[in-house]
Amino acid sequence: MTRTSFTRRALRWAGRVILYFVVGSLLWVGIYRFVPPPITVTMLANAADGRGISKDWMSIEDMSPNMALAAIAAEDGNFCSHHGFDFKAIQKAMASNLEGDRRIRGGSTISQQTAKNAFLWQNGGYVRKLFEAWFTVLIELLWPKKRIMEVYLNVAETGIGTYGANAGAMRYFHHDASRMSRAEAARIAAVLPLPKKRAAIAPSRMAARRPAA
Repeated sequence: MTRTSFTRRALRWAGRVILYFVVGSLLWVGIYRFVPPPITVTMLANAADGRGISKDWMSIEDMSPNMALAAIAAEDGNFCSHHGFDFKAIQKAMASNLEGDRRIRGGSTISQQTAKNAFLWQNGGYVRKLFEAWFTVLIELLWPKKRIMEVYLNVAETGIGTYGANAGAMRYFHHDASRMSRAEAARIAAVLPLPKKRAAIAPSRMAARRPAA
């Protein structure tokens, strides 16, 4: 086999892989616009570590509006106006990281976090970030903002082995997410960045301050 023929075969193979990935991801995202994600990579990884899976999907229409408002206030103030990426927040986070300032969590939007939580894994550095950007573009194109928020509030970790605002509300407050007060929603939102280290029922001083910021 000549070098030219090998290169052509490699390019054809790479082209097929890219085509299958694009078509597959489009179908995957399209299905999740209407169907709740049955399970995520994060859930499987945590279950493999013995943490179990506690989740109970609740539509955003049934969920207290306090929860979405609290998530936007705590995680992504420009959620309703950006198209998946908040470049000002990204620049601010990069500048903060260069200065060694730990007060800023990062520049990820709710759309990016939804893409990561629903379709990808939690770690992986720049490789995962690349896939995250792709899926963020897709969900912004194929889903309305309401669906992005609905999926986010149902698949995000709200505690060890606990996923979604509804399961979190039942775990911490012993009632479902339809009856969450503003204070309870703010406590859940405060846990979202570090669910394994914070408890919504007794947030740290940092978590308790975040909803008012």
